[in-house]
Amino acid sequence: MASKLVIVVVLILDVIAFGLAVAAEQRRNTAKIVQDAGMDYNYCSYDKDIATGYGTGAFFCLLGGQVIVMAASGCFCCGKALSPGRSRACAIILFIICWLTFFIAEVCLLAGSVRNAYHTKYRTFYEDNPPSCETVRKGVFAAGAAFTFFTAIVSEFYYVCYSKAMDDFRP
Repeated sequence: MASKLVIVVVLILDVIAFGLAVAAEQRRNTAKIVQDAGMDYNYCSYDKDIATGYGTGAFFCLLGGQVIVMAASGCFCCGKALSPGRSRACAIILFIICWLTFFIAEVCLLAGSVRNAYHTKYRTFYEDNPPSCETVRKGVFAAGAAFTFFTAIVSEFYYVCYSKAMDDFRP
């Protein structure tokens, strides 16, 4: 039988990760081109960098939930054999989907956090073209949040199917 404690803890971590990813999308950096006081050059001025912290927090919460589910299930690598049947087939398919969605979510969250933390430091003379004030693209953290949501659902179903297959095993 699936442990209710594992299910609840993983669900809480995944919900926190989802909320942080959504908050990171809402608080992405913005930049504006500013002239210095002597009007000699332009440079980029960025607002507060809170989205990086949110994205990093979402990354680690999702990672923690995945580690707990895989440790509780033995990650298909360790432990007793699973009972052949529908629960085992479902667990195998969900295991693959879970890792796929987890990987995509983590890449989006990590890439968004790294890109959001990057601030251009160069400046251009007033007559030249304005500097490129690059920021993270809109939707990177949102994609991470969407795949975090999918990972949360799939990992819960995977753990339940895995537990059912373990309970049905008769040596």
